[in-house]
Amino acid sequence: MFGELAKKLNNKQVLLETLAPLHYEELRTACAEDREIWDIYPNSMLGDHFDKAIADLAAAPDRVVFAVIELSPNNAEQKVVGMTSYINPDEQGVVEIGGTYISPGVRGSNFNLTMKRLLIEHAFNCGYRRIEFRVDVRNKRSQRAVLKLGAKQDGILRKNKVTWTGHIRDTAVFSIFEDEWQATHGAG
Repeated sequence: MFGELAKKLNNKQVLLETLAPLHYEELRTACAEDREIWDIYPNSMLGDHFDKAIADLAAAPDRVVFAVIELSPNNAEQKVVGMTSYINPDEQGVVEIGGTYISPGVRGSNFNLTMKRLLIEHAFNCGYRRIEFRVDVRNKRSQRAVLKLGAKQDGILRKNKVTWTGHIRDTAVFSIFEDEWQATHGAG
């Protein structure tokens, strides 16, 4: 199932390509642009934590990890500004989009929507029927962003994950179906 999801995706603003060693140093720099956010992420991508986190992502059998690359208006420049993943695609047609980080410089614009549009529409085109998002309940910004996509909150998994800080988090689970996506965003 990963083969169909692990495709380079792009439009005029965003390029998503499989995370590879050539992206690591730029990603390390992008992750360091928001030091506080990592306290509410499951894993840290700062300092000494970065190399282990990258190794864990590379070895993860349950995900396709993308480098998130911002394209300049004329495509003359490309800059790694984050990462995102497809997680746990299954035979029932469910896939999660998560493990997403984008640097502060592209937040507050339509960049996240543009990136998620690529991921969501590609997953639906690959035959997935349900897309999930799982967010730490403390991460209000990410919850708002998921709701702006048209996803609905399914519930909260109480105390289901221990983060790198030792915090036992509650996870808000959201989902969206193709008809809901089309009703909110129309054909892409």
